[in-house]
Amino acid sequence: MDVYKQGAEARIYLTTFLGKKCVIKERFKKSYRHPQLEENLSTQRLKNEVRALIKCRQCGVPTPSLLYVDQIKNSIYIEYLDDCVTLKEWIDRLLSNKDEPSLDEAAKTLGEVVAKLHLNGIIHGDLTTSNFLVRAGQMNEFQLIVIDFGLTTIESANNPEDKGVDLYVLERAFLSTHPNTEQLFKLVLKAYKHAYGSNSKDTFAKLDEVRLRGRKRTMVG
Repeated sequence: MDVYKQGAEARIYLTTFLGKKCVIKERFKKSYRHPQLEENLSTQRLKNEVRALIKCRQCGVPTPSLLYVDQIKNSIYIEYLDDCVTLKEWIDRLLSNKDEPSLDEAAKTLGEVVAKLHLNGIIHGDLTTSNFLVRAGQMNEFQLIVIDFGLTTIESANNPEDKGVDLYVLERAFLSTHPNTEQLFKLVLKAYKHAYGSNSKDTFAKLDEVRLRGRKRTMVG
């Protein structure tokens, strides 16, 4: 099989599984890591990704279907969605067309989906607009699908710090990928706050702390 895409942690292949078009995500070994550390880390991340996909399905967060897990090759087979575009592409298109109502809808949906992840103890770890897919149907139906759980952790107890860091990663990625969208991202946070409920104040307090630490690092250089 030819490599379809390659990231920092895994190679992506397109193939079929039981007659269905699918994606194989195969984690490759990092030669600079100690072999035992590499094995432990890869195994744990594979387990976390599988757990996250299953938990998302259980709590109603749209994701591609998990089809098969190959622990020997450190890979997972997941549903291929060919009727979608990334949220990055979707937002860029809407910005180009100056479609403010659709931009507002996208921001609101993004905030709600991230809140639902966090309410269920799922810390994505790599929230960017490239790690969400948009499926737009008839009658202006809009669905946001979460992908790439390679850095995800599942919490057993509420940890506002982890959630604050997750939001900070999203904020930095969003504003750097889509410049001059500060007001739009405020809608993301507003929707998150509304969907999460009153306990979101702890997460936003941590987000402010993480922002401050980030600014200090930037000033130090």
